[in-house]
Amino acid sequence: MSSPRLDLDLEAPSARKLAEAIIDAVRSGRLNQGDRLPPIRDVARQFKISATTVSAAWSLLNQAGTITTARRRGTTIAVPSSGRRYRRSFDPASRFPIDVSHGEPDPALLPDLAAALATMSPRFPGPSFLDEPVLPELERVLRQEWPYAAQSMTVVNGVINGLEVITRVAVPAGSHVIVEDPCFPPLLDLLDDRRVAVTAVPLDTDGMLPDTLDRALRRPTAAIYLQPQGQNPTGITMSPDRARVLADLAARSHALVIEDAAGAAVSCGMLSSLGRWIPGQTVHLRNFSKSHGVEVRVAALSGPGELIGRVNSLRQIGQGWTSRILQRLLYTLLTDAHSQRVVERAREHYRERRASVADHLAAEGIKVAGADGYNVWLPVADESAAMMQAACHGVGVAPGAPFTITAGHPHVRVTTSSLSGEELHRVAATLAQAARSSSWIRA
Repeated sequence: MSSPRLDLDLEAPSARKLAEAIIDAVRSGRLNQGDRLPPIRDVARQFKISATTVSAAWSLLNQAGTITTARRRGTTIAVPSSGRRYRRSFDPASRFPIDVSHGEPDPALLPDLAAALATMSPRFPGPSFLDEPVLPELERVLRQEWPYAAQSMTVVNGVINGLEVITRVAVPAGSHVIVEDPCFPPLLDLLDDRRVAVTAVPLDTDGMLPDTLDRALRRPTAAIYLQPQGQNPTGITMSPDRARVLADLAARSHALVIEDAAGAAVSCGMLSSLGRWIPGQTVHLRNFSKSHGVEVRVAALSGPGELIGRVNSLRQIGQGWTSRILQRLLYTLLTDAHSQRVVERAREHYRERRASVADHLAAEGIKVAGADGYNVWLPVADESAAMMQAACHGVGVAPGAPFTITAGHPHVRVTTSSLSGEELHRVAATLAQAARSSSWIRA
């Protein structure tokens, strides 16, 4: 039986053009999720191109997440991730008088974007499609505060986009990766979509546990994902000594280290990057939405030159590049003295608010890990009961389960960024009460 033919508008016999034609067919509905693609040799025969060209196109599509390959089912159009953990970690339909579930910065502590935009030239030159993906002046400013001498740098559309593209180019489907436990729910959704095997390594006050990581690395590993500063959800910042130990372990394994420093700009602790010791194995991602506003969807990504080149090539068949107007806005904010003071003041406010909640909980006999950023990982007797108890007092918290991989002590995540004054003390008292709440059934 002959395999189905592809209905494609193929303009030129190249791998990139074939990949773009497949993507266009998916967008137009001519190809649908789960549709099986013909074997490579049949596609090559249909379009009179080499099997090598088709294989290269399939590689591009696999990196972009458009197709997936399984031995029995062959190559199919990928079904996008459900994002189930991310959706479970917050409920946009819920409305509470006080919502500490969202993980967003305090709008009152952000720089004035309107003032920054007003200083930008109204005759900002239009970019070319062929321009470099990052503005040179922005890269110079970023490198001044980067935690190590990175070989290459680019700019992406926020931290989740950065995690997505680096995973597409560096983590083959079906490979093994290591993550922190707990960690960021969208990362777990992304890895689930990538169909990789995940090993979770717990944290102590200094970061990822070395002995557990060492055991996990006995299995061939494509990547180690970690958050070096203000870890979400725990607020733990990796110590310099721990970073050195982890770098030694990673160096022996040759696994790529992917550092998500999304919380760095709102954290007060020292940022320790494994790139200081293993720059050729380190990808470092830094976000600016938490410090400068959710509309500033810009994140900087550094790593080995060859890997960053592959990231930029992959983005050419997707977003192309991050808006250079947004890049110019970020450059203006990073170099403006007043905006710098606003961010510094916000960082201190976040430290004080988190510490105040943690101190109140400690006085109630409840110890929380970490001391950085603006998230609190609150241990509770029962997750559902704690969330219900908090809701009864008009306080919305995030469930802990979406952040965790292995079964352990239940938690909820609390964001302290917008709490101040009497409200802060009232919420802290509610959290202490909620932490002790448990479900029960009368016999």
